[in-house]
Amino acid sequence: MSNTLPPNTGYVAAAYLVFLFILLIYIAIAATRAARVERELAELLTQSKQRDSTEASAEKSSQ
Repeated sequence: MSNTLPPNTGYVAAAYLVFLFILLIYIAIAATRAARVERELAELLTQSKQRDSTEASAEKSSQ
């Protein structure tokens, strides 16, 4: 039995590294999008609260 590695071991290692690199890029893009969505949601909630308070004050003044 031989203790040497098969000749295609370098290609397998390179394929794993490429896969890992692509996976890390995918995770980074997903994290960026999630942060953007969270920021936009916080902005929409703030606008909604401002609109609700404006409508409530308008209703009080019209009564």
